Amino acid sequence: MINKRLLIKNLLSHNDENSFYDKKRKIDISFKEGKAKFLKHICALSNSNPKNNSYIVIGVEDVDNDIVGVDFFDDSKIQNLINAYLTNPPIVQYENIPFPHLPDHKVVGLVTIRPTGKLTSLRKNIWKYYGGSVFFRDGSMSMPKVFDIEVKDVNSKIVESIENNSQNNIEHTLNGVFDFLKKRKDYNPQYKVFKEYFVVCWAGQKKIIKNETFFSRVDIELINEQVRLFFSALDEVAIFIDEDSFKIIEYVNLGFQNSNKYYQLEETLINFEHNANYTIETKLLFEAPQYDKKVLHHIYNTTNALLEKLKKGLSFTKSEEMDLKNLPVTYLICYLNLFHEAIDKLEEAKPYLRAYSDELYHLYKESMRVLRKVKYS
Repeated sequence: MINKRLLIKNLLSHNDENSFYDKKRKIDISFKEGKAKFLKHICALSNSNPKNNSYIVIGVEDVDNDIVGVDFFDDSKIQNLINAYLTNPPIVQYENIPFPHLPDHKVVGLVTIRPTGKLTSLRKNIWKYYGGSVFFRDGSMSMPKVFDIEVKDVNSKIVESIENNSQNNIEHTLNGVFDFLKKRKDYNPQYKVFKEYFVVCWAGQKKIIKNETFFSRVDIELINEQVRLFFSALDEVAIFIDEDSFKIIEYVNLGFQNSNKYYQLEETLINFEHNANYTIETKLLFEAPQYDKKVLHHIYNTTNALLEKLKKGLSFTKSEEMDLKNLPVTYLICYLNLFHEAIDKLEEAKPYLRAYSDELYHLYKESMRVLRKVKYS
Protein backbone atom coordinates (compact mmCIF):
# COMPACT_ATOMS: atom_id res chain seq x y z
CA MET A 1 0.00 0.00 0.00
CA ILE A 2 1.37 3.39 -1.00
CA ASN A 3 1.93 6.05 1.66
CA LYS A 4 0.57 9.08 -0.21
CA ARG A 5 2.45 11.64 1.89
CA LEU A 6 5.72 9.87 1.07
CA LEU A 7 4.69 9.64 -2.59
CA ILE A 8 4.19 13.42 -2.75
CA LYS A 9 7.62 14.00 -1.18
CA ASN A 10 9.22 11.64 -3.68
CA LEU A 11 7.47 13.30 -6.62
CA LEU A 12 8.59 16.76 -5.49
CA SER A 13 12.17 15.66 -4.85
CA HIS A 14 12.51 13.59 -8.02
CA ASN A 15 12.41 16.38 -10.54
CA ASP A 16 10.66 19.51 -11.68
CA GLU A 17 7.30 19.16 -13.42
CA ASN A 18 7.61 16.78 -16.35
CA SER A 19 5.57 14.47 -18.51
CA PHE A 20 4.28 12.27 -15.64
CA TYR A 21 3.48 14.80 -12.94
CA ASP A 22 2.38 18.39 -12.51
CA LYS A 23 2.15 20.66 -9.49
CA LYS A 24 -0.25 23.50 -8.82
CA ARG A 25 -0.61 26.17 -6.17
CA LYS A 26 -4.38 25.62 -6.36
CA ILE A 27 -7.17 24.68 -8.74
CA ASP A 28 -10.74 25.98 -8.93
CA ILE A 29 -13.24 23.90 -10.85
CA SER A 30 -16.20 26.01 -9.77
CA PHE A 31 -15.67 28.22 -12.85
CA LYS A 32 -15.44 27.32 -16.55
CA GLU A 33 -11.84 28.51 -16.91
CA GLY A 34 -10.72 26.44 -13.92
CA LYS A 35 -12.60 23.37 -15.17
CA ALA A 36 -11.12 23.75 -18.65
CA LYS A 37 -7.53 24.04 -17.43
CA PHE A 38 -7.95 21.07 -15.08
CA LEU A 39 -9.42 18.93 -17.88
CA LYS A 40 -6.60 19.96 -20.20
CA HIS A 41 -3.96 18.75 -17.72
CA ILE A 42 -5.83 15.48 -17.11
CA CYS A 43 -6.06 14.89 -20.86
CA ALA A 44 -2.38 15.70 -21.45
CA LEU A 45 -1.05 13.54 -18.62
CA SER A 46 -3.25 10.60 -19.60
CA ASN A 47 -2.13 10.75 -23.25
CA SER A 48 1.54 11.18 -22.37
CA ASN A 49 1.51 8.21 -19.96
CA PRO A 50 -0.56 5.44 -21.59
CA LYS A 51 1.09 2.69 -19.48
CA ASN A 52 1.65 4.25 -16.06
CA ASN A 53 -0.04 6.43 -13.48
CA SER A 54 0.52 10.16 -13.59
CA TYR A 55 -0.07 12.73 -10.86
CA ILE A 56 -1.01 16.32 -10.08
CA VAL A 57 0.10 17.69 -6.70
CA ILE A 58 -1.98 20.66 -5.49
CA GLY A 59 -0.96 23.06 -2.72
CA VAL A 60 2.70 23.51 -3.61
CA GLU A 61 4.53 26.72 -4.53
CA ASP A 62 5.90 26.48 -8.05
CA VAL A 63 9.30 28.12 -7.47
CA ASP A 64 10.62 26.47 -4.30
CA ASN A 65 8.30 23.45 -3.81
CA ASP A 66 7.12 24.92 -0.49
CA ILE A 67 4.13 22.86 0.74
CA VAL A 68 1.50 25.47 1.68
CA GLY A 69 -1.64 23.33 1.30
CA VAL A 70 -5.17 23.96 0.07
CA ASP A 71 -8.65 23.57 1.55
CA PHE A 72 -9.98 20.04 2.05
CA PHE A 73 -11.77 19.04 -1.17
CA ASP A 74 -14.40 16.36 -0.72
CA ASP A 75 -16.00 16.06 -4.15
CA SER A 76 -16.31 12.33 -4.74
CA LYS A 77 -18.09 13.03 -8.03
CA ILE A 78 -15.07 14.50 -9.80
CA GLN A 79 -15.06 11.46 -12.10
CA ASN A 80 -18.47 12.62 -13.34
CA LEU A 81 -16.86 15.85 -14.57
CA ILE A 82 -14.09 13.89 -16.30
CA ASN A 83 -16.58 11.55 -17.97
CA ALA A 84 -18.78 14.44 -19.12
CA TYR A 85 -16.02 16.34 -20.92
CA LEU A 86 -13.45 13.75 -22.04
CA THR A 87 -13.62 10.97 -24.62
CA ASN A 88 -11.87 7.77 -23.40
CA PRO A 89 -11.63 9.32 -19.92
CA PRO A 90 -8.94 8.03 -17.55
CA ILE A 91 -9.79 6.95 -14.01
CA VAL A 92 -9.15 9.99 -11.82
CA GLN A 93 -8.94 9.99 -8.02
CA TYR A 94 -8.61 13.09 -5.85
CA GLU A 95 -7.24 12.52 -2.34
CA ASN A 96 -6.55 14.87 0.58
CA ILE A 97 -3.15 14.29 2.18
CA PRO A 98 -2.46 15.85 5.61
CA PHE A 99 1.01 17.14 6.49
CA PRO A 100 2.01 17.70 10.16
CA HIS A 101 3.12 21.32 9.65
CA LEU A 102 -0.12 22.45 7.96
CA PRO A 103 -3.15 23.91 9.83
CA ASP A 104 -6.02 21.51 10.54
CA HIS A 105 -8.11 22.71 7.60
CA LYS A 106 -5.27 22.51 5.07
CA VAL A 107 -4.08 19.47 3.11
CA VAL A 108 -2.19 18.71 -0.07
CA GLY A 109 -4.39 17.56 -2.94
CA LEU A 110 -3.17 14.50 -4.84
CA VAL A 111 -4.77 13.69 -8.20
CA THR A 112 -3.96 10.21 -9.51
CA ILE A 113 -4.62 9.61 -13.22
CA ARG A 114 -4.92 6.02 -14.40
CA PRO A 115 -5.02 5.83 -18.22
CA THR A 116 -7.13 3.43 -20.24
CA GLY A 117 -4.52 3.05 -22.98
CA LYS A 118 -6.77 4.88 -25.45
CA LEU A 119 -6.37 8.40 -26.78
CA THR A 120 -8.15 10.96 -24.59
CA SER A 121 -9.67 14.10 -26.11
CA LEU A 122 -12.14 16.83 -25.23
CA ARG A 123 -15.68 15.65 -25.88
CA LYS A 124 -17.14 19.16 -26.26
CA ASN A 125 -16.22 22.83 -26.13
CA ILE A 126 -15.27 24.38 -22.79
CA TRP A 127 -13.89 27.88 -22.26
CA LYS A 128 -11.41 28.51 -25.13
CA TYR A 129 -10.77 24.83 -25.91
CA TYR A 130 -12.68 23.14 -28.71
CA GLY A 131 -14.31 19.74 -28.67
CA GLY A 132 -12.03 17.16 -30.28
CA SER A 133 -8.84 18.82 -28.99
CA VAL A 134 -6.07 16.46 -27.89
CA PHE A 135 -3.36 17.46 -25.41
CA PHE A 136 0.04 16.00 -24.55
CA ARG A 137 2.76 16.98 -22.11
CA ASP A 138 5.69 18.84 -23.60
CA GLY A 139 8.14 19.02 -20.68
CA SER A 140 6.16 20.80 -17.96
CA MET A 141 3.55 22.19 -20.37
CA SER A 142 0.25 20.68 -21.53
CA MET A 143 0.06 21.41 -25.24
CA PRO A 144 -2.40 20.63 -28.05
CA LYS A 145 -0.90 18.31 -30.65
CA VAL A 146 -1.88 16.21 -33.62
CA PHE A 147 -2.74 12.74 -32.43
CA ASP A 148 -1.18 10.56 -35.07
CA ILE A 149 2.13 10.70 -33.22
CA GLU A 150 3.61 7.66 -31.53
CA VAL A 151 3.82 7.98 -27.76
CA LYS A 152 6.98 6.39 -26.41
CA ASP A 153 6.83 4.69 -23.04
CA VAL A 154 9.60 6.58 -21.25
CA ASN A 155 8.08 6.97 -17.79
CA SER A 156 6.84 3.55 -16.65
CA LYS A 157 10.08 2.48 -14.97
CA ILE A 158 10.58 5.90 -13.35
CA VAL A 159 7.04 6.01 -11.95
CA GLU A 160 7.26 2.38 -10.80
CA SER A 161 10.45 3.20 -8.91
CA ILE A 162 8.88 6.24 -7.24
CA GLU A 163 5.79 4.24 -6.22
CA ASN A 164 7.92 1.36 -4.89
CA ASN A 165 9.92 3.80 -2.76
CA SER A 166 6.67 5.17 -1.35
CA GLN A 167 5.34 1.93 0.12
CA ASN A 168 4.02 2.06 3.66
CA ASN A 169 5.60 0.18 6.57
CA ILE A 170 4.93 -0.39 10.28
CA GLU A 171 7.03 2.61 11.33
CA HIS A 172 5.09 5.00 9.07
CA THR A 173 1.80 3.59 10.36
CA LEU A 174 2.71 3.87 14.06
CA ASN A 175 4.09 7.38 13.60
CA GLY A 176 0.90 8.34 11.80
CA VAL A 177 -1.28 7.07 14.67
CA PHE A 178 0.80 8.88 17.31
CA ASP A 179 0.84 12.11 15.28
CA PHE A 180 -2.95 12.01 14.92
CA LEU A 181 -3.62 11.29 18.60
CA LYS A 182 -1.34 14.14 19.60
CA LYS A 183 -2.64 16.68 17.09
CA ARG A 184 -6.34 15.99 17.76
CA LYS A 185 -6.08 15.50 21.54
CA ASP A 186 -8.76 18.15 22.22
CA TYR A 187 -11.38 16.26 20.16
CA ASN A 188 -11.43 12.78 21.74
CA PRO A 189 -9.18 11.04 19.16
CA GLN A 190 -9.66 7.30 18.63
CA TYR A 191 -8.37 4.59 16.36
CA LYS A 192 -9.71 1.28 15.07
CA VAL A 193 -8.04 -1.54 13.19
CA PHE A 194 -10.06 -3.19 10.42
CA LYS A 195 -9.27 -6.67 9.04
CA GLU A 196 -6.00 -6.71 11.06
CA TYR A 197 -4.53 -4.38 8.46
CA PHE A 198 -6.25 -1.00 8.04
CA VAL A 199 -5.85 1.64 10.73
CA VAL A 200 -8.44 4.42 10.83
CA CYS A 201 -8.03 7.37 13.21
CA TRP A 202 -10.89 9.73 13.89
CA ALA A 203 -11.82 12.58 16.22
CA GLY A 204 -14.73 14.95 16.81
CA GLN A 205 -16.69 16.96 19.36
CA LYS A 206 -19.51 14.76 20.61
CA LYS A 207 -23.01 16.09 21.23
CA ILE A 208 -26.35 14.37 21.87
CA ILE A 209 -29.47 15.87 20.30
CA LYS A 210 -32.84 14.18 20.93
CA ASN A 211 -31.15 10.94 21.99
CA GLU A 212 -29.05 10.87 18.79
CA THR A 213 -25.26 11.23 18.82
CA PHE A 214 -23.59 13.68 16.46
CA PHE A 215 -20.07 15.02 16.04
CA SER A 216 -18.66 18.32 14.81
CA ARG A 217 -15.10 19.24 13.84
CA VAL A 218 -14.74 15.69 12.55
CA ASP A 219 -11.40 14.47 11.21
CA ILE A 220 -11.04 10.95 9.78
CA GLU A 221 -7.78 9.57 8.35
CA LEU A 222 -6.73 6.25 6.83
CA ILE A 223 -3.28 6.04 8.38
CA ASN A 224 -1.95 3.27 6.10
CA GLU A 225 -2.09 5.63 3.12
CA GLN A 226 -1.86 8.92 5.03
CA VAL A 227 -5.12 10.03 3.41
CA ARG A 228 -7.64 12.28 5.10
CA LEU A 229 -11.00 10.70 4.29
CA PHE A 230 -13.21 13.36 5.83
CA PHE A 231 -12.91 16.76 7.48
CA SER A 232 -15.62 19.13 8.66
CA ALA A 233 -15.04 22.26 10.70
CA LEU A 234 -18.71 22.98 11.44
CA ASP A 235 -21.32 20.55 10.15
CA GLU A 236 -22.96 17.81 12.18
CA VAL A 237 -21.87 14.28 11.35
CA ALA A 238 -23.30 10.91 12.42
CA ILE A 239 -20.79 8.03 12.59
CA PHE A 240 -21.53 4.31 12.46
CA ILE A 241 -18.80 1.67 12.91
CA ASP A 242 -18.85 -2.11 12.69
CA GLU A 243 -16.16 -4.76 12.09
CA ASP A 244 -16.16 -4.28 8.33
CA SER A 245 -17.06 -0.67 7.66
CA PHE A 246 -16.96 2.96 8.71
CA LYS A 247 -20.02 5.02 7.71
CA ILE A 248 -20.45 8.79 7.85
CA ILE A 249 -23.68 10.71 7.31
CA GLU A 250 -23.08 14.43 6.90
CA TYR A 251 -25.72 17.03 7.71
CA VAL A 252 -25.88 20.61 6.46
CA ASN A 253 -27.55 23.51 8.26
CA LEU A 254 -29.89 25.50 5.98
CA GLY A 255 -32.60 28.08 6.50
CA PHE A 256 -33.32 31.75 7.05
CA GLN A 257 -32.47 33.56 10.28
CA ASN A 258 -33.86 31.54 13.21
CA SER A 259 -35.69 28.91 11.14
CA ASN A 260 -32.62 26.82 10.31
CA LYS A 261 -32.85 23.05 10.05
CA TYR A 262 -30.35 20.23 9.55
CA TYR A 263 -30.71 18.27 6.32
CA GLN A 264 -28.94 15.05 5.39
CA LEU A 265 -26.35 15.87 2.73
CA GLU A 266 -24.29 12.81 1.88
CA GLU A 267 -23.50 9.29 3.09
CA THR A 268 -19.96 7.96 2.81
CA LEU A 269 -19.40 4.24 3.37
CA ILE A 270 -15.88 2.82 3.65
CA ASN A 271 -15.84 -0.98 3.30
CA PHE A 272 -12.73 -2.95 4.29
CA GLU A 273 -12.07 -6.35 2.73
CA HIS A 274 -9.91 -9.34 3.71
CA ASN A 275 -7.71 -9.02 0.60
CA ALA A 276 -6.16 -5.76 1.83
CA ASN A 277 -8.45 -3.68 -0.36
CA TYR A 278 -11.06 -1.12 0.57
CA THR A 279 -13.79 0.74 -1.28
CA ILE A 280 -15.41 4.12 -0.68
CA GLU A 281 -19.01 4.58 -1.76
CA THR A 282 -20.85 7.89 -1.57
CA LYS A 283 -24.57 8.51 -1.88
CA LEU A 284 -26.23 11.91 -2.05
CA LEU A 285 -29.10 12.09 0.45
CA PHE A 286 -29.92 15.76 0.05
CA GLU A 287 -33.40 17.00 -0.72
CA ALA A 288 -33.50 20.77 -1.10
CA PRO A 289 -35.92 22.66 1.17
CA GLN A 290 -38.70 24.30 -0.83
CA TYR A 291 -40.18 27.71 0.00
CA ASP A 292 -43.09 29.84 -1.11
CA LYS A 293 -41.98 31.65 -4.27
CA LYS A 294 -43.46 35.03 -3.27
CA VAL A 295 -41.67 34.96 0.08
CA LEU A 296 -38.47 33.84 -1.62
CA HIS A 297 -38.66 36.67 -4.17
CA HIS A 298 -38.80 39.17 -1.31
CA ILE A 299 -35.83 37.56 0.46
CA TYR A 300 -33.89 37.36 -2.81
CA ASN A 301 -34.41 41.06 -3.60
CA THR A 302 -33.45 42.04 -0.05
CA THR A 303 -30.26 39.98 -0.34
CA ASN A 304 -29.41 41.63 -3.68
CA ALA A 305 -29.73 45.04 -2.02
CA LEU A 306 -27.45 43.84 0.77
CA LEU A 307 -24.87 42.71 -1.80
CA GLU A 308 -24.91 46.15 -3.44
CA LYS A 309 -24.18 47.79 -0.07
CA LEU A 310 -21.32 45.34 0.47
CA LYS A 311 -19.85 46.12 -2.96
CA LYS A 312 -19.99 49.86 -2.25
CA GLY A 313 -18.32 49.48 1.13
CA LEU A 314 -21.24 50.98 3.06
CA SER A 315 -21.81 50.31 6.76
CA PHE A 316 -24.44 47.89 8.05
CA THR A 317 -26.93 47.92 10.89
CA LYS A 318 -26.88 45.09 13.45
CA SER A 319 -29.83 43.48 11.70
CA GLU A 320 -28.09 43.73 8.33
CA GLU A 321 -24.94 42.19 9.83
CA MET A 322 -27.00 39.11 10.70
CA ASP A 323 -28.50 39.03 7.20
CA LEU A 324 -25.00 39.34 5.72
CA LYS A 325 -23.96 36.12 7.48
CA ASN A 326 -26.94 34.44 5.83
CA LEU A 327 -26.12 35.80 2.35
CA PRO A 328 -24.26 32.71 1.00
CA VAL A 329 -26.85 30.19 2.21
CA THR A 330 -29.71 32.47 1.07
CA TYR A 331 -28.39 32.52 -2.48
CA LEU A 332 -27.87 28.76 -2.28
CA ILE A 333 -31.46 28.14 -1.19
CA CYS A 334 -32.75 30.48 -3.89
CA TYR A 335 -30.76 28.59 -6.51
CA LEU A 336 -32.09 25.26 -5.25
CA ASN A 337 -35.58 26.73 -5.63
CA LEU A 338 -34.93 27.45 -9.33
CA PHE A 339 -33.73 31.05 -9.02
CA HIS A 340 -31.00 30.21 -11.54
CA GLU A 341 -29.39 33.67 -11.47
CA ALA A 342 -28.78 33.35 -7.71
CA ILE A 343 -25.61 31.36 -8.29
CA ASP A 344 -24.21 34.18 -10.42
CA LYS A 345 -24.92 36.57 -7.56
CA LEU A 346 -23.12 34.26 -5.13
CA GLU A 347 -20.06 34.09 -7.38
CA GLU A 348 -20.20 37.88 -7.77
CA ALA A 349 -20.17 38.24 -3.99
CA LYS A 350 -17.08 36.05 -3.48
CA PRO A 351 -14.30 38.73 -3.47
CA TYR A 352 -16.36 41.08 -1.28
CA LEU A 353 -17.17 38.38 1.27
CA ARG A 354 -13.52 37.37 1.35
CA ALA A 355 -12.41 40.95 1.95
CA TYR A 356 -15.06 41.57 4.62
CA SER A 357 -14.17 38.73 7.00
CA ASP A 358 -12.77 35.21 7.20
CA GLU A 359 -16.07 34.01 8.69
CA LEU A 360 -18.12 35.22 5.72
CA TYR A 361 -15.66 33.72 3.26
CA HIS A 362 -15.82 30.38 5.07
CA LEU A 363 -19.63 30.46 4.87
CA TYR A 364 -19.34 31.16 1.15
CA LYS A 365 -17.05 28.15 0.65
CA GLU A 366 -19.43 25.90 2.60
CA SER A 367 -22.33 26.95 0.37
CA MET A 368 -20.29 26.33 -2.78
CA ARG A 369 -19.27 22.91 -1.46
CA VAL A 370 -22.91 21.88 -1.02
CA LEU A 371 -23.75 23.24 -4.47
CA ARG A 372 -20.89 21.32 -6.07
CA LYS A 373 -22.03 18.05 -4.54
CA VAL A 374 -25.61 18.57 -5.69
CA LYS A 375 -24.73 19.65 -9.23
CA TYR A 376 -22.39 16.74 -10.03
CA SER A 377 -24.82 14.20 -8.59
